[in-house]
Amino acid sequence: MSEPIQIGGPRPRPPQADELTLRFSPEGVHEMEALKSHYPTLKACILPGLWLAQREYGGFLSGEAIAEVAFRLNRSIAEVEGVATFYSMYNVAHEPGRHKLELCTCLSCSVNEAYSLRDYIVEKLGVRHGETTADGMFTFEEVECLNACDRAPVMQVGDRYYGPVDGSFFDSLVERLRGEEASTVVRLADEIVKVQVGQAERYGSPRKEASAIPDSTSTGRS
Repeated sequence: MSEPIQIGGPRPRPPQADELTLRFSPEGVHEMEALKSHYPTLKACILPGLWLAQREYGGFLSGEAIAEVAFRLNRSIAEVEGVATFYSMYNVAHEPGRHKLELCTCLSCSVNEAYSLRDYIVEKLGVRHGETTADGMFTFEEVECLNACDRAPVMQVGDRYYGPVDGSFFDSLVERLRGEEASTVVRLADEIVKVQVGQAERYGSPRKEASAIPDSTSTGRS
């Protein structure tokens, strides 16, 4: 007679510090504590925590980045990875270039020559959807509606929208981006974190001591 199958069992445990190489900067650690204080449970902090990790890890949520979020939020790696891979705004499939060019090809943009522009971009950069140029400068992606139909066809680069975009405008945009040393992918993640972390909560704020942020890891919240 076969052994009975056990349903359920213990949940995967969160990773431990001695199992990881932690890479968050002092600023990132401080901001994670600030973010945790905004939510009733640590699980609710996974989304903003992933944005923070995307900034801290240079725009890419590697396995190590996901594991660090899991550690700092006391979650299992599987749980955090499940969230990260569900949303297209997190870079988990491949490491992006310095600038990610996201072209909307949804309805309004498609009827305003988005696919012709897509073909122009593919020829200009020599890459297709999800690919990065050989110099590591640009990653091109087709995306769903960017909610800027009045500017169709529209493109998102970091925290900025551009539109309507045609071949001439795209050429000038690419040349300008080539001259930017900072990653617009990292800038987008940083801007999203800064929206959620108040001025008085930010690392190095002169008001930091007056409004100390509790370490929610030690409070037993989950």
